[in-house]
Amino acid sequence: MDLLKPAFGLIFWTLIAFLVAFFILKKFAWPAIINGLKEREKTIADSLATAERVKQEMAQMKSENEALMAQAREERAQMLKEAKEIKDKIINEAKEQAKIEANKIIVDANNAIQNQKMAALTDVKNQIGHMVVEVAEKVIRRELGSKSEQESYIRTLADDLTKQSSN
Repeated sequence: MDLLKPAFGLIFWTLIAFLVAFFILKKFAWPAIINGLKEREKTIADSLATAERVKQEMAQMKSENEALMAQAREERAQMLKEAKEIKDKIINEAKEQAKIEANKIIVDANNAIQNQKMAALTDVKNQIGHMVVEVAEKVIRRELGSKSEQESYIRTLADDLTKQSSN
């Protein structure tokens, strides 16, 4: 039963040992423990604040990125529209230029044809003139007695010239 009822001396010395240990811990260990806990609490609070700030910055960056993406899409659409307009303009200009060139070629060809036609007509007129002169010369050189002989001779010469020109 001695264990259930401790002696007064044991209680006194246990109390003294406890108080000495308590004062030593209070003087040296507790300030270090409390400072460590305060620093840890401060570090955790700073980390939470930093995390919240980073979260807000990320949200802001996300909204800025979305705005930039929307702006980039608009710029891309504008560039595509401008490129299409330029392409259409170039095609239309090329078509107009081709029409102008084609019309110029047609006009030049018509002029060349007209010039060749006039040259051919002039050549034909010159040949006919020469034939007439030759026929007249031959008629004049030959003195025929009657008018019917002269007409017969003219027809013969005209037939000969016609045969020559068809060959």
